[in-house]
Amino acid sequence: MSESPVSAELTRFEQLALRVARATNEVPGLKRLQGVFLRGISYSWIRQTVLRRTLVEGLDEVAALRPDRGVIMASNHRSFFDQYILLLSMYGGGARWAKRLYFPVRANFFYEHPAGALLNLMIGGNVMYPPVFRQAERAALTRDSVDRMVRFLGEPGTVIGIHPEGTRGKGPDPYEMLPAQPGIGQLALQSHAIVVPAWVNGLSNDIVGDVRDNFTPGVRRVRPLIVVLGAPVDYSEFTAQKPRPTLYKKTADLIRKRIGELGERERELRRQCLAGEIADDDPRWLANRGTPAMLPRIDD
Repeated sequence: MSESPVSAELTRFEQLALRVARATNEVPGLKRLQGVFLRGISYSWIRQTVLRRTLVEGLDEVAALRPDRGVIMASNHRSFFDQYILLLSMYGGGARWAKRLYFPVRANFFYEHPAGALLNLMIGGNVMYPPVFRQAERAALTRDSVDRMVRFLGEPGTVIGIHPEGTRGKGPDPYEMLPAQPGIGQLALQSHAIVVPAWVNGLSNDIVGDVRDNFTPGVRRVRPLIVVLGAPVDYSEFTAQKPRPTLYKKTADLIRKRIGELGERERELRRQCLAGEIADDDPRWLANRGTPAMLPRIDD
């Protein structure tokens, strides 16, 4: 585990939450235990609450990847639970190469409040890591988080889930994305990671309502949860140039564009669901795929 000074600007609780998260995610044995937890517990209950209405396209192609370095999973952001659905899709599709998962998160709840830290630990085994701090006086900690992510992405088997928009889109149009923030471009250019774009649509922030929908007969035809996974983004035109903020933004904008293109495909899939053009036995429905017993092994 890489150490760095914990800022005096952090409260005692924040320092504790950060140290526990670093240990969970950077001590190899604890990281493997986290993977066991995600596959054996988190995956199981998330799957049972959404699988009946979830359609995933592009899953087999992503599962068939053989990454020689880390992967950034970049998606739009409409719900608090988008990345959990991507985790569900990856595991359900048998992506055996996805061994170490990280979901960087804004620190203002999950690291600054006991309820947030407990939620992070109980639901994901502290997988929402590393934290991103918004306060200017904590900028050094955010730079440290970026450095850690770059280091993680140098190892095959690493997956980091990121929303290029930086925050949730709250407008009435689910297909309208917010501007991309340069952070994902910086991370991609500094790590040379493989960037897989994804579009998620159909979740709300009402977890009770989403679970109820899953068990409502016929709901997949009127309120499906659809995930579209795309081919890795080719951003090689930027990698030969000297890294700089303007290049980070151009890379981020390119990734955002590829995600938006998947949104158009999701719109068509949603139309097909509403029209009854996708059969109930279509293998893209998550309910027609594997079970937790088929999850990827932890062999590192």
